[in-house]
Amino acid sequence: MADPNDRILIVGAGIAGAATALALAPLPVLVVAPTGVSADAATTLAQGGIAAALGPDDDPTLHAADTHAAGAGLCEAEAVARVTAEGPAIIARLAALGIRFDTDESGALALGLEAAHGRSRIVHANEDATGRAVLEGLIAKARIAPHISRRADLVAVRLEAEDGRVHGLWCRDHGGRLVHLSGRAVVLATGGIGGLYASTTNPRSAVGSGLAMAARAGAVLRDLEFVQFHPTAIATASDPMPLATEALRGAGAILVDETGARFMADVPGRELAPRDVVARAIHDRIRGGHRVFLDARPALGAHFARHFPSVAQLCRTNGIDPERDAIPVRPAAHYHMGGIKVDGTGRTSLAGLYACGEVASTGLHGANRLASNSLLEALAYAQWIAADIAHRQAHAPVAASAAPADGPPAGIEAVRALMESHVGVVREGDGLRRALRLLAPRMAQDDAALVAGLVTLGALERTESRGGHFRADHPATGAPRHSEITLPAAAARLAAHAEHALREAV
Repeated sequence: MADPNDRILIVGAGIAGAATALALAPLPVLVVAPTGVSADAATTLAQGGIAAALGPDDDPTLHAADTHAAGAGLCEAEAVARVTAEGPAIIARLAALGIRFDTDESGALALGLEAAHGRSRIVHANEDATGRAVLEGLIAKARIAPHISRRADLVAVRLEAEDGRVHGLWCRDHGGRLVHLSGRAVVLATGGIGGLYASTTNPRSAVGSGLAMAARAGAVLRDLEFVQFHPTAIATASDPMPLATEALRGAGAILVDETGARFMADVPGRELAPRDVVARAIHDRIRGGHRVFLDARPALGAHFARHFPSVAQLCRTNGIDPERDAIPVRPAAHYHMGGIKVDGTGRTSLAGLYACGEVASTGLHGANRLASNSLLEALAYAQWIAADIAHRQAHAPVAASAAPADGPPAGIEAVRALMESHVGVVREGDGLRRALRLLAPRMAQDDAALVAGLVTLGALERTESRGGHFRADHPATGAPRHSEITLPAAAARLAAHAEHALREAV
């Protein structure tokens, strides 16, 4: 029987978690996720593909240049170079696992075009269901891998850390009882924070649980204020909101208002401008009293369902026929560029703690993620994390500390409403201060309020506009800088803001 102190604990079962678990073979792995290793993850909602420089007119350096341009000055050069160079090898590894990517009439990989890419380099599987196809392929391997165990009955709530080293997890079972798990390393693969917003394409459960665990353990977090709002969520009452993939605009779909006016026509890049530019244009149009539609009829017409079957089904479920009707759209929280700061091996500032996927801040995305770079990033770092763990010796067992105490959660709907109103596509100081004032009293005990408060604090203190962070009261862009924070530093800065607000009030 394997020594529990020698196993690796992985929290999360999307592509980041599943790929890391497989890459760690033959080391023993325990995956902790309410669904175990399954297709019930944010990954399955990913309609985009995987960006890889595979075309005859393409090269990883061109992919890197597009990534830097989208990242608005905050991409880390080494991370960008390594990840984009890895793209072709990642596609080859996935194909070797049996994942069938879409091909053209000649049998070559079909390479799609998406916003802010200078070349057609997006690889898809099952047309617009790439995330699900890749995850299902990884799951099939994980379920039969002898080194992987699963605990679907547990929800991770706290990291077990001592003297700057993480050596286990505290979890809750279905009955609310605390359960301690020990391990030589912990990999957080918990996804993003879209569930903190009332309008999101993410599962409601994506409320930054991994960020909260890392913050409470003392890890360094980076660039939390940078949230990407997908421009074209389908405007329905669904929660999460269904997504009209970027690839539709790559295929020629255009943005119009209810009068038929194509309002992106004079914007550089038009509908294929960076996501933050398109999202703000749609946001401003809606704030001006208009409705916005994605019109694919001229470009795709009767061929819509053949090329975009998932979107076609989502539309029809919501009473829209995309072959005859323009699709109503609006921006929604989609991806978090910020996260737990990691190095090139996925290591955080705490020994024994790694982060992979959206929960991590690798330096790849900068202030604005380039479309279809997220799955690529997760798959690359899964390999590098596994290699680093394999070359490190297991540490001596440490006795579990006292079980953590946690209070009642804040009302998540109140948090979502605050974030939607004040920390959305367009932000300004008064709204950010109001949100922070309401969130701060809840942050000590409630994880969702903690993450929302840290994002808001970062947005308030970044008095410029850059990438996914736009301040109406500070529209200019300053010198590039990262924002890093720990929980003790955040507490001090919150106190300073509260004192300043008090002085302003008297």
